[in-house]
This record gives sequence, structure tokens and C-alpha cells, in this order.
Amino acid sequence: MPCGRRLLPFRDPRTHFQDILDSIALIRSFAADLSLEEYRLDIKTKSAVERQLQIMTEAARRLGDDAELLCPGPDWRAIRDLGNVLRHAYHSIDDGIIWDAIHDQLPALEATVAQALAALNP
Repeated sequence: MPCGRRLLPFRDPRTHFQDILDSIALIRSFAADLSLEEYRLDIKTKSAVERQLQIMTEAARRLGDDAELLCPGPDWRAIRDLGNVLRHAYHSIDDGIIWDAIHDQLPALEATVAQALAALNP
């Protein structure tokens, strides 16, 4: 991407919520049958998971204040901050923290976002 090129305009919040759900589904499929140790050793899966987390956190960033208004509950600031870690502190990513997020936090986020998306699509 050339320097100085603008991002595409922000889309409808429903699209960003769907992007989050799609990323969570992919992450779940990538890590489904792995143990933490297998995940740590599988660079392709780690890269794929981290990429989907980046997409998810970017969608959260693009939602802006709409995230809290349309989908209260998740810690949207922490979700956005994870994106900064993935982009800028990639050398210090803790696989255990990512693993815990996959199994402990993403299911609740998925349920909450799905509920918000359903409310926006009557």
C-alpha cells in the first residue's frame, strides 16, 4: 500500500460487527483441535490467529463510540489496545495470553456481538 493512501471510508456498524464475528469464527476453526503447546509450535496457526485478531481489533476501532452504544459490555478499549500490541509490540506477544483470550474471552464477545448485530437487523 503506497504511503499516504487513505483508508476506505468507515462502513455501516453492522459490517464491522460481522467482521468481528467472522474473525472469531476463523480463529476458533484455526485453534480448535490444538493444545496450548501445539499452538505455540505452529507458526502458521499463530500467524493466522494473530491476523484475525488484528482484523477484529481494527473493526472495533472503526466502530468507535458506536461499539459502546450498540454493544455495551465488552471492554472495547482493551480490544482496540490488543490491536496496538499485535501491530507494534509483536515481538513480545505472549502465546498464553492469546490462548486464554481465544478460549475464555472470545466466546462471550461472540455472543454479545451476535446479539447486537441481531438487534440491528430486525
